Amino acid sequence: MTALAVAQFAPAADPDANLRAIEGLVERAAGRGADVVVFPEYSSYFVDPFDETLLAHAQPVDGPFVDALQRLAARYEVHIVAGLLESASDGERVRNTVVAVGRDGVRAVYRKLHLYDAFGQRESDWVEAGDIDEPQTFVVGGMRFALMTCYDLRFPEVARTLADAGADVVLVPAQWVRGPLKELQWTTLLRARAIENTLFVAAADHPPPLGVGNSAVFDPQGVEVAAVGTTSDVAVAHLDADAVDRVRRLNPALRLRRFVVVPRSEGGSEAR
Repeated sequence: MTALAVAQFAPAADPDANLRAIEGLVERAAGRGADVVVFPEYSSYFVDPFDETLLAHAQPVDGPFVDALQRLAARYEVHIVAGLLESASDGERVRNTVVAVGRDGVRAVYRKLHLYDAFGQRESDWVEAGDIDEPQTFVVGGMRFALMTCYDLRFPEVARTLADAGADVVLVPAQWVRGPLKELQWTTLLRARAIENTLFVAAADHPPPLGVGNSAVFDPQGVEVAAVGTTSDVAVAHLDADAVDRVRRLNPALRLRRFVVVPRSEGGSEAR
């Protein structure tokens, strides 16, 4: 079995403090047998509300934050998935990026596709959306892990493309903003993505008061198999590599479907 940990903490406007918190949670997760540890969105730097300090603290993928993650991955013999505030191409905004890092370096990089221009927020004022690209995946213990981010969870076609790419597990770093019914929507959407794609889904959120917490792992039938409540902590689930195949033999929904997912075009260009 492959052991997967969701690590819940509150990133702050202090990169060094964030790395210290990450190391403590990686050590705790590794001590509980984790092979993969998933952290929230914006793990490298976070400020609420967003301001001009985002640009000053954005880093490239080969920058010091990811280097530090690689050292931790090597020290504790795990793979680490975490949100990175990345430098953007236009020099005026940043990118909301997720990196998967192993002891030998970066294994996958995902840039958030759907920006949080909803519920009174305007993430696109500060963040450049990622390009529509091939699904970002990596393999640990014979299981294929795939990446997406937070608001992408509300778009079922994102997870479906990951299932089509052979994912056994979808990882969702998030900063799921609190609000009316948001806790219900969070857990409902995580379960739905697991059930409709017959795969594992694991999500790591910020704890309250800014996030909803409830970081969790769901199995291919939507059963919660590990979870953190509202504190900073880790929860570890032991994933049965054969579970996806067993559920798909019982419920071959992916094989029976009559539609495929293709990028949407608006004005002759791909939607972002």
